[in-house]
Amino acid sequence: MAPKKPLVIVTRKLPASVETRLMELFDTRLNTTDEPMSTKQLIEAVQTADVLVPTVTDRIDREVLAQAGPKLKLLANFGAGVDHIDLKTARARGLLVTNTPGVLTSDTADLTMALILAVPRRMSEGERLLRNGDWKGWSPTLLMGHRVFGKRLGIIGMGRIGSAVARRARAFGVSIHYHNRRRVDSDLEAELEATYWESLDQMLARMDIISINCPRTPATYHLLNARRLALLQPTAYIVNTSRGEVIDETALAKALEAKLIGGAGLDVYENEPSVDPALLGLENCVLLPHMSSSTHEARTEMGEKVIINIKTHVDGHKPPDRVLESMF
Repeated sequence: MAPKKPLVIVTRKLPASVETRLMELFDTRLNTTDEPMSTKQLIEAVQTADVLVPTVTDRIDREVLAQAGPKLKLLANFGAGVDHIDLKTARARGLLVTNTPGVLTSDTADLTMALILAVPRRMSEGERLLRNGDWKGWSPTLLMGHRVFGKRLGIIGMGRIGSAVARRARAFGVSIHYHNRRRVDSDLEAELEATYWESLDQMLARMDIISINCPRTPATYHLLNARRLALLQPTAYIVNTSRGEVIDETALAKALEAKLIGGAGLDVYENEPSVDPALLGLENCVLLPHMSSSTHEARTEMGEKVIINIKTHVDGHKPPDRVLESMF
């Protein structure tokens, strides 16, 4: 008699190939509506599942985990970031947490570089001008922005994605600077010709462009607050493809509206899917709907990692992408 398959509950709709493989391997419940689960639904899921596959839209907090059933052993997160999961409570309840690192790096770095180019060159303003039927033809002074070549890029968080952004930016003649919790390896620093700043404040005051690529942790919550935003030059630009909570969104909107900084390119927001109405009305802000990893390749590879983590766990081995041990 074949062993009973573990019950795997998936909270959002995933690529068809990933869902098909999950159905083949496990007793899988899919979310065919793709609507985010309510707290009540998440509690019902953790009470019955052997494995939960959550995403960034699911708040797996203490309230949810406190009601987890005895069968639940693994939270196989579909995504690299795990700030939506209460890791301390998960550890206290003996739950294993995995994620999908590495496969998002190139796509997130590509979109970050796109924003680094789009914001100084006012591309979204030009696109709106054209679509609205307001373009009257070429003009010597139309939508003048700033060139990227020769500018200084300050990267906050020189991990996989930050390093990938740096490599792309160097090809555009940008000077690389960075602030990180720890200084990176000297070989990487030499490859990128990167300047390390121990003081974030000092780096912010001297950069032309800031790219936020650090994870969301208690230490990085509102890392760029009103005081730090005031340190930026009036011609500086901010790009964020990390987590919205790293920036004080209200303070950023005020700084942009007052033209205290040159502009911003955002793919993430503090209270997703809500966006501060003040940002929506600003011309000097490029806004994207959290799409940095939205490629067929990345989402499929994310699903493959989820499957490997679940299968390895079910087979009695340690999943390759455990995150719990490294977070404390």
